[in-house]
Amino acid sequence: MRPILPRTTDIRPRARCVADVGGRRYGGLMPTLLHLDSSADLRASRSRAVTAAFADAWRALGDDHVVVRRDLHVDQLPHLSDASLHWPPRLRPEGASPDPAHEALQHELIAELVAADVLLVGAPLYNYTVPSTLKAWIDNVHLPAVTAPFDGDDQQPMLGRPAVVVTSRGGSYDAGSPTEGWDHAVPVLDQILGKTLGMAVEVIETNLTLSDLLPMPPEARERADRELAAALETAAESARRLG
Repeated sequence: MRPILPRTTDIRPRARCVADVGGRRYGGLMPTLLHLDSSADLRASRSRAVTAAFADAWRALGDDHVVVRRDLHVDQLPHLSDASLHWPPRLRPEGASPDPAHEALQHELIAELVAADVLLVGAPLYNYTVPSTLKAWIDNVHLPAVTAPFDGDDQQPMLGRPAVVVTSRGGSYDAGSPTEGWDHAVPVLDQILGKTLGMAVEVIETNLTLSDLLPMPPEARERADRELAAALETAAESARRLG
């Protein structure tokens, strides 16, 4: 597990209202995990395997541990249908009239997020960045003055809460290698979830996932298997720690 932002001693909110979205208050008494998957591979995805290990360990902590799951590939979200949905109503241009159904969906997605004690994101590296299905979720929930700071001191309802990012990469992007810096998925999620929403981001990673499909040296396959096993173990341990 690689932490990106420093963690406080106990950052898990309990038994309180957590945010105001569209005039409604959200929050809950039971520890809630919001579990997102975005891999297009429904059969052998390593990011899905690791997020499943986390979610299973979370459920095993007790019947009160709730998992809310969105499969962003199977049930794909629309990209923003109107530029005004980048803003809450009070900040929209005069005359803006976004689709009410899309606005209601946006409220639903934000409500799910702010009601979660922990966010779990399966984020495979696709063409050096996040899958477009995950980007659609980001665009819907990143709302200035609602989930991200804009003109007030109380506009980060997710401040300090854990966000566990599970990333799988077909190749390797090690420091000092020719591909160092080619991963534009984790930095994006760190920027949005960590620096903007204020969450405490942790990363579980597994590399060389294409070693099963492409001709690579035997040591690449060995490293891929070793990293997957470590990621599965880390995911379960993290769920127990954060739950």
